[in-house]
Amino acid sequence: VQLQASGGGLVQPGGSLRLSCAASGPGLTFRSYVMGWFRQVPGKDREFVAAIGRTSNTLYSGSVRGRFTVSRDNGKNTMYLQMNSLKPEDTAVYYCAADRQLILSEYSNSNSYDHWGQGTQVTVSS
Repeated sequence: VQLQASGGGLVQPGGSLRLSCAASGPGLTFRSYVMGWFRQVPGKDREFVAAIGRTSNTLYSGSVRGRFTVSRDNGKNTMYLQMNSLKPEDTAVYYCAADRQLILSEYSNSNSYDHWGQGTQVTVSS
C-alpha cells in the first residue's frame, strides 16, 4: 500500500489544520488496516500522535488528547487528523502509517507499522 500525506503548513498558535493520508495500491482493502499518525523533529525519535483501528477505535498520545481528532473514510481510502488549538511544540514533520496486523497495544509503536507515507511539515509559529 502507498500512503500520501498532505495538508501541512504554517499556522499561528491556537489555529487549526487538517491533515489527510490517502492510501492506494492494487487490491487495497483500506478498512482492514490500522492507521496511525506520528511526528518527528530533527534530532528526536519519531513520536506517536494518534491511531485509528479497523473498527474506528482510537488512541491518542497524552500531549494531543482533547485537541486532535483522528478519523477515517473507508469509502475514500483516507485517514484524517484534525488538529485544533495548535501549539509551537506541535511543530514537526507528520507521517502517516498503516499496518494490517496490529492489536491495540501496538498502535503507538512506530516499529509495528509496515507502510509509511512521505511526511508533511506542520509549523506552528507567530
